[in-house]
Amino acid sequence: MTNQAAHESADDRHEKWARQEEAASSATRDIADVPAVEVITTTAVHLMSAAAVKVGLAHDPDAEMDLDEARKLINALAGLVTASAPEISDMHARSLRDGLRSLQLAFREASAVPDPIGKGPGEKWTGPVN
Repeated sequence: MTNQAAHESADDRHEKWARQEEAASSATRDIADVPAVEVITTTAVHLMSAAAVKVGLAHDPDAEMDLDEARKLINALAGLVTASAPEISDMHARSLRDGLRSLQLAFREASAVPDPIGKGPGEKWTGPVN
């Protein structure tokens, strides 16, 4: 590699870093304007969506189902919903709990050997789901 090529590469890296810094700064300014309840519910919806795919509730269940990954996502969702419920309105908490329960039941149904009642994903935080 020539000195010129190395120099151009360093300039390219610096420019890329500068663009990333600017994007991060912009995102930080934007997130400062978002209410906490919106951040919490948006995060929960992302976890629900990912868990639904991994439980096999999406377009191609044979290719996308991964119960190990679904368990992790449902556990994270259950922790978030349980911890945030007192901080968000009952309207938000109720719909998140309903979605979580549906995922827990879908997980149990999709499992070849279902977990004992009370031992399924998220049940440590939500209590038994049956």
